[in-house]
Amino acid sequence: MIDLHCHLLPGVDDGSKDMETSLRLASEAVKDGISFALLTPHHMNGVYINHKVDVIRETKEFQKQLNAHHINLTVFPGQEVRINGDLLTALDQDDILFADEGNRYLMLEFPDDDVPAYTDDMVYQLQQRGIIPVIVHPERNTRIMKYPDLIYNLLQKGCLSQITASSYVGTFGTKVERFSGQLIETGQAYIFSSDAHDLPGRRFEMKQAFEKLQGEFGKKIAKEFDENAKAVINGELVIPHQLQQIKAKRRGLLGWF
Repeated sequence: MIDLHCHLLPGVDDGSKDMETSLRLASEAVKDGISFALLTPHHMNGVYINHKVDVIRETKEFQKQLNAHHINLTVFPGQEVRINGDLLTALDQDDILFADEGNRYLMLEFPDDDVPAYTDDMVYQLQQRGIIPVIVHPERNTRIMKYPDLIYNLLQKGCLSQITASSYVGTFGTKVERFSGQLIETGQAYIFSSDAHDLPGRRFEMKQAFEKLQGEFGKKIAKEFDENAKAVINGELVIPHQLQQIKAKRRGLLGWF
């Protein structure tokens, strides 16, 4: 399996705190069936800055340590980029890492509880540069959960979406689990990733998610999720889905239903 979103680099964000922890997490990834991982430290999220040159250098060092410890995981440099007003400038300054070497797919994060008002314009500006935003963990964004047309409209415009494996298997609670299933059912999900951190409840759980996906939606969908991850990291085209809308809850006399 390919994991396109994880926080294994040591000491750069809220993921692994040191190399020993990173090596342990990498071993856990391999045990979960992951062979390739895009390392995506937070970038420009108001707390962490992880410049492109630094991530590339640290990823090379981490790969040396993986090889030295005989951990069969191949890692690639990436970033989880927070949408922000300076993103286009960072692109112009060549300080952004993509999921692929062709600079086609950008792992784009929103705040946990918001989709900024300038999002549509930013997505348009990115697409004008030939960039396809991959919206990471929309199923955990409280505003998207309340107004699911927000993610639907972005996908209609050509974005992709990445669901956290742990969300789908229930680690973040039943509401997030249910919403993850709705996104998959309506064609609004393309990829599983772990978003693994060295935090309680932030493990890989990719194998479990794929087993559940196959059981609920069939082998064809499970294979598609796997192939989509390969396509993204190789910079190849991901076939857009026929999307359906998720009906938002309406307010009645007795409250939400």
